[in-house]
Amino acid sequence: MRGLPDDEAALIATIDAAAMLHQVEDWAAINSGTRHLAGVARMAERLAEAFAALPGELALVAPDPVEAVAADGTVARLDHGAHLHLRVRPEAPVQMLFTGHMDTVYPADHPFQTLTHRADGTINGPGTADMKGGLAVMLAALRAVEAAGAGRLGYEVVINSDEETGSLSSATLLARAARGKVAALTYEPALPDGTLAGARGGTGNFAIVVRGRSAHAGRNPEDGRNAIVAAAALAVRLSEARAPGLAVNPARIDGGGPNNVVPDLAVLRVNFRPAAAAEIARARAAIDAAVAEIAAGHEVAISVHGGFNRPPKPLDAGAEALFGLVAAVGADLDIPIGWRATGGVCDGNNIAAAGVPVIDTMGVRGGAIHSADEFMIVDSLAERAALSALTIHRIMRKGQA
Repeated sequence: MRGLPDDEAALIATIDAAAMLHQVEDWAAINSGTRHLAGVARMAERLAEAFAALPGELALVAPDPVEAVAADGTVARLDHGAHLHLRVRPEAPVQMLFTGHMDTVYPADHPFQTLTHRADGTINGPGTADMKGGLAVMLAALRAVEAAGAGRLGYEVVINSDEETGSLSSATLLARAARGKVAALTYEPALPDGTLAGARGGTGNFAIVVRGRSAHAGRNPEDGRNAIVAAAALAVRLSEARAPGLAVNPARIDGGGPNNVVPDLAVLRVNFRPAAAAEIARARAAIDAAVAEIAAGHEVAISVHGGFNRPPKPLDAGAEALFGLVAAVGADLDIPIGWRATGGVCDGNNIAAAGVPVIDTMGVRGGAIHSADEFMIVDSLAERAALSALTIHRIMRKGQA
């Protein structure tokens, strides 16, 4: 570690690695899969208790309404857990945003429910890297900054309950919290070697309901309009829109029934991954054209549900400046900082779309996320907390990233 000024050395000296590890162990023992609402509620309560150590006004915010298309084509409300929101010193001259998520991808009945300490200095457990370790890093960094004196810094913390399923019920809260912020840090995990995510593509998910006409498959099939065939044709037609800047993945068709009945209903699920904002317009045009063509050609009715919930996140000048600052902090801490583009998405996409520079992989080092092999590197807890604390401190001192 290079010689830090006394105030910065004192700042990171307050970080308690053992306490952080205990928090991760406690939080990862709670199953908070997005759809496990009771578990998400327990996690929200535990986080509210922990983040109450910070000043400001803390609340658990009700989720926005979200609708989903079922396999039978009906549209119904999809329930989500509450989101944690903390607002500290809104009158301060320097305003930042810190975000994370309390949900994981592991449902209540998933076999991956326990933690294992490994001899290589890692913990294998659900959410240890993604991102209960990251939440411990965020809290430790903010507590260190507060202990050192943070009168010039105001900030908002948003920890949502639905990031793993697209942040549909928290997007409004995130957009509102991002307003007027000079920079944002999000605590998704870095790669095991510490590499951060730079530019990100976007994503859009669609459920396309195709309604045909049933008939007897042997007696009068000509009177039917086969919704499965139409949905399959639509899937093929949409896949033809793929290009170097746009990935298209028709992922599933729900519908059908007995072999002797022409199916009158199908639901096509499609994911789009635009690399740039211009590709969103091209994708929408492709959807409109394909729907019109298939509806007319197969004499079926088609309705489209869904949208682009994560805009692409380019590495613009503001983001490059923020990465440069984090890299300089890392150099002073003997932590090499690199970054590279990724096809994955997260809340950093939404924050960047609000015009705020963001680094969205400020959490622990870890890997194998979204699998039963997920792991967190224990030593990265204090390491990443120090990286965040000094980054926040220098932004507060400069007034900008």
